[in-house]
Amino acid sequence: MGNDTQQAVFDFLADPASHGGAQVKRIDTHAASVFLAGERALKIKRAVRFPFLDYSTLAKRHAACAAEIAVNRGFAPAIYRGVLAITREADGRLAIGGAGAPVEWAVEMRRFDETCTLDRLAERGEIDDALADALGRAVVRAHAAAPVVADAGFADELAEFVTQNDAELRAAPELFAPDLVAALTAATRAALERVRPLLAARERNGRVARCHGDLHLGNIVLIDGAPVLFDAIEFDPRIATGDMLYDLAFLLMDLIERGLKAAANIVLNRYLLQTQRMEDLDALAALPLFLSLRAAIRAKVTAARAAHDASRASIEQSARDYFALAQTLLAPPPPKLIAIGGLSGTGKSHLARALSSELPPAPGAVWLRSDVERKVLFGVSETERLPQAAYARAVTTKVYNELTSKARRVLAAGHSAVVDAVFAGPSERETIAQAAGTAAFHGLFLTAPLSTRVARVGSRQDDASDADAAVARAQEQYDLGPLSWRQVDASGTPEQTLAYAKAALSLK
Repeated sequence: MGNDTQQAVFDFLADPASHGGAQVKRIDTHAASVFLAGERALKIKRAVRFPFLDYSTLAKRHAACAAEIAVNRGFAPAIYRGVLAITREADGRLAIGGAGAPVEWAVEMRRFDETCTLDRLAERGEIDDALADALGRAVVRAHAAAPVVADAGFADELAEFVTQNDAELRAAPELFAPDLVAALTAATRAALERVRPLLAARERNGRVARCHGDLHLGNIVLIDGAPVLFDAIEFDPRIATGDMLYDLAFLLMDLIERGLKAAANIVLNRYLLQTQRMEDLDALAALPLFLSLRAAIRAKVTAARAAHDASRASIEQSARDYFALAQTLLAPPPPKLIAIGGLSGTGKSHLARALSSELPPAPGAVWLRSDVERKVLFGVSETERLPQAAYARAVTTKVYNELTSKARRVLAAGHSAVVDAVFAGPSERETIAQAAGTAAFHGLFLTAPLSTRVARVGSRQDDASDADAAVARAQEQYDLGPLSWRQVDASGTPEQTLAYAKAALSLK
């Protein structure tokens, strides 16, 4: 089918009369046109061919529509309905799902509020901590249901992606300086070789699956208050098959690129907390590579889109920005270990969450919290109260040992960690400091009057901490021993405590 025929289909679908008089809204991307009318959305694959997809024939577009339904029903069954033919009837008129010969194929979807995709919410500043947390949980659920792919050769596929990126970025020298492309390619290949054994081990352990593959904010929508993933890659299973952390990396990169550091950090920490896989901590060694590759791919795809868009100048600048981000993400600074101690009610967890997003490398530190580790140890939800026996000295020792072990693994992977616990005893403080090894270590101990601490623990809701006023008062009798950690006044607002802590750590 020629472009003239597809244009006739587009004109037909843009006409309200084709939808019973309902107003039509059209949304175009580089690979598809979507027509929204009433409660229905019809998505047409554009007759285009790119290095990464081919919709140039009617048969290929039909296959792509069928694949999109098959793939995406697993992520968003409430959205994806089926494949519809746009037909040419005997009288020459076009029809939606008519009896005539198909001249085009459409993915039929339930229409959702397009202003509620997460890229739109990000533009309006509406991705808060709660939504970021829900987003991390949604990705965990999607990965739990993703079909594991054995013998995918994921590392070899990544090597091929690097070669493709190099060729396609070099093809646009007006956007990407050839010497910088060469440097990025060389650094990416070196990074891949460093983590190749790690990736092979993860593949053997079932961490390579048929994932979403295109997990950026524009492909997630808020429906009934919950984030729903949609528009997963259907045109090339190889692109969608990969390490689960590589799939997550696209979302993290998108948040980072938009300056949403806190949200990106929350998503990562929620993902790690929900999976509870120690091997995922080890896999953080591959995260800079994954993030950089995602940014580089976004750079070349954005550059390809510029040729088909009226806003060419701004799109080309966006492509350059993605390329610069790919360079930055691939060269992370050394990791740090920050330990935050203090009696109950001093605001350790508020500070730990806020500090985590401020620490390099992107997307911020892994937050390890004693209150959460204790709940994990007993197999209960974060907010479920534990009996007093769960706070016996032997149990607490086990919790601190787990925190130390995880911190070591995070640092060994080249990532920063923030460990949040009371750290009342000198031996506990010394042990966590030793866990830093050769990494930079900073210990902060928060202080606040008893009245302030009692008021704070009494106002907690839906929190992992079980400490109450009685616990806060009992802790006044603790013998803290000599405190070599930097003491931080935490009697004021969380914002004031954060400012004091950042000053103590020489963070801007």
